[in-house]
Amino acid sequence: MKNLEKWQTVNSQIVIDHPWCQVRRDEVKLPNGNTIDDYFVYIKPDVAMVLPITKNGEIICVRQYRHAFGDFFIELPAGHFDPTQEAAENAAMRELKEETGYIADNIQKIAVLHDKPGKDTNQIHLFLAENVIKVEEQNLDSTEDIEVLLIPKIDVFNKIIQGNISVAETVAALFMGLK
Repeated sequence: MKNLEKWQTVNSQIVIDHPWCQVRRDEVKLPNGNTIDDYFVYIKPDVAMVLPITKNGEIICVRQYRHAFGDFFIELPAGHFDPTQEAAENAAMRELKEETGYIADNIQKIAVLHDKPGKDTNQIHLFLAENVIKVEEQNLDSTEDIEVLLIPKIDVFNKIIQGNISVAETVAALFMGLK
């Protein structure tokens, strides 16, 4: 394996500091001596994502509008959290219950994925929850409008191939969790 060197941060400053969006501008020195004076990094909170499966073998998904693309997407339940304030497992259970009304007795960590490590700072903590049951109605945030879908396991990969499920972290989670 080639011996690669890390980039050196020469200067760093926050150029957008808003509760919903933080952007850092770094000046970095590359191992070859070249300098990039405007390398932008998006500071994003970690995400807890859960792959919930009912005892009947149905995957609980959520369908919601995503404004950046102006369309609706099918995803797994997930949400942002601050790992210094809340354990990833607790965030995953909370998001599952809030977005779908389902709960799980326990969840198992599958993986920690890196969203876009070239530009984003967040990680996606992925969990598997089996034998989930519905206990209440959704408890959505004021900015959420979510449809809950129960998709039989047997149909999931066809939905991915057909492009009905196309969000990268959801696709990765489904392949990893249903291996």
